Amino acid sequence: MNDCIFCKIVKGEIPCHKIYEDDNFLAFLDINPVSVGHTLLIPKNHYRWVYDIPNFGDFFNTAQKLALTIKNSPLNPEFISFLTMGNEVPHAHVHIIPRSQNDPIQPVLSSIPHLKLSEEKFLETKELLKSK
Repeated sequence: MNDCIFCKIVKGEIPCHKIYEDDNFLAFLDINPVSVGHTLLIPKNHYRWVYDIPNFGDFFNTAQKLALTIKNSPLNPEFISFLTMGNEVPHAHVHIIPRSQNDPIQPVLSSIPHLKLSEEKFLETKELLKSK
């Protein structure tokens, strides 16, 4: 995709702080991090959403390897958060964010309004989503 910032990073048209690369994926430090070591993992081919990536399992295996590398690095975070909202850049990506219990990062779900559903709506939704 010509105007995609992540595609431009893959092509080398925009510099990045690369921390991992293989034939299919690229990982680099987020230019607007929420913590030191905040990393983005992207597929090199353009896919709009993470679930569009044909080798989805390989993508998340790579995310796990990166998380463990960060976890065991001198950054020494207590844990790693993964975020795949996908609204910021229209190219599939996952945020890999080093965390500690006392960091200032607020839980993402607490900032989003939640629905109050009836039992009937839960049952209706369950039937719509159950595998046949």
